[in-house]
Amino acid sequence: MPSMTALITPAESASRPELPRRPVPHEKVPDRPTPSGPRPHSRTVHTVGDPTTLEALRRVVDDQIGPRSPGAIYQNSDGAFEVLSVIRDPERARGLLTRRGAQWALIVRDVLRPAGEPFVVGSVWTTSDRLVREAAAR
Repeated sequence: MPSMTALITPAESASRPELPRRPVPHEKVPDRPTPSGPRPHSRTVHTVGDPTTLEALRRVVDDQIGPRSPGAIYQNSDGAFEVLSVIRDPERARGLLTRRGAQWALIVRDVLRPAGEPFVVGSVWTTSDRLVREAAAR
């Protein structure tokens, strides 16, 4: 029967070459040059105030919000909601949703709960959403 120390003792390490060590993340090494700065986000590549960029962003936001305007009621798998407010100011939307990339937010109330408190959502309009009542024309 082999002794227990023979099973526990590691193999002779002198016969194997030492494995290369990984550098610590963000460590400066010759094969990983230090970046000049963070990579630009696709939105920051365009100049601020460029009319075509602003128009394209407005269309994307409109598509994501869909027909949900104040007073509208829509339904999805989570319930039925009345839109109380649409926030299109990105800074305010980011603060309400605590998401760095938020461009808009909705304040809604669950109409299926009698004492439903208003809350903020940032979910986009999808084909599974259904408009129950359009917003009143103003």
